[in-house]
Amino acid sequence: MSDRTVVLDRDDVRRTLVRIAHEIVEKNPPGAAELATGNGDPRIAIVGIHRRGAVLARRLRALVGELLEPEVPLGFVDISFYRDDLALRAGGVTSPVVNSTQLEFPIDGRTIVIVDDVLYTGRTVRSAIDEIFDFGRPAKVQLAVLVDRGHRELPIRPDYVGKNIPTARDQRVNVRVQEIDGFEEVAIVPAEDRARRAA
Repeated sequence: MSDRTVVLDRDDVRRTLVRIAHEIVEKNPPGAAELATGNGDPRIAIVGIHRRGAVLARRLRALVGELLEPEVPLGFVDISFYRDDLALRAGGVTSPVVNSTQLEFPIDGRTIVIVDDVLYTGRTVRSAIDEIFDFGRPAKVQLAVLVDRGHRELPIRPDYVGKNIPTARDQRVNVRVQEIDGFEEVAIVPAEDRARRAA
């Protein structure tokens, strides 16, 4: 039996996302963020990184929508082909699972809030920023993550953090969401446990 520590359960995740939604609104108040495009669009937009970051982005958009009018745009990015370490992560074989990027609103002049499940080296976030800038020039880019586990390799810091979880490099943080996994939790597991389950 492997060592496995659950650090957030379903209720913890829900409460954490509610808090982050309020922080997003506080940092981007409607009065100070009057419409950037002049056609009724709000200045902020939420963009999730596939896969679990996209699920969390949907939830955050709904929570932010309870606090702001009009509705905040929602988008998704797939950074599979933007990563500079793809071959290393895949053991030299580049066969990523590709999802669709959907940014069906003007990027220029907006504050884009990128959402991901776990912040680790920072390379995923950097790739997401690269892709977003291929679609336009936002006024600001902010970052919301459910978990910050440390070990940054790039100078990237989140604006909104659900939980800071100090980890060793031989550990993994597994985020499970109902929409994909059928249950909800954040757990720390040994790296070899994750590799064994993936085999």
